[in-house]
Amino acid sequence: MDMWLYLLKNMSKLDKIPDFFDKRVFGLIFDIGEVAKLTPEDKMAYEASLKHKRDAENTYSTAQRIGHDRGLKEGIAQGQYQKAIETALKFKKMGLSVEQIAEGTGLTIEEIEKLK
Repeated sequence: MDMWLYLLKNMSKLDKIPDFFDKRVFGLIFDIGEVAKLTPEDKMAYEASLKHKRDAENTYSTAQRIGHDRGLKEGIAQGQYQKAIETALKFKKMGLSVEQIAEGTGLTIEEIEKLK
């Protein structure tokens, strides 16, 4: 409580955060105070800079999420394709026709004929 009173009484005289303040808590207050001192033009530039920074962070975050989702879908598709290949090879060893294997696995006749 004493720190808050000290801060409120002396805020206009302070040019840096005193060492006895927790910088994680009081740093934001000092940042707000610095912004409040800006001229209207500088404040607009500061706010535009913040908007640009937030937009860039959101764009990056969205790109990461889209990339992750795309990679996951591609990985699942590749796994399903690999499973179809393995199943086709088993069917081939069992002596099923190429047409039956294609119907059972979803692979094309050309893909099945290439399997060894």
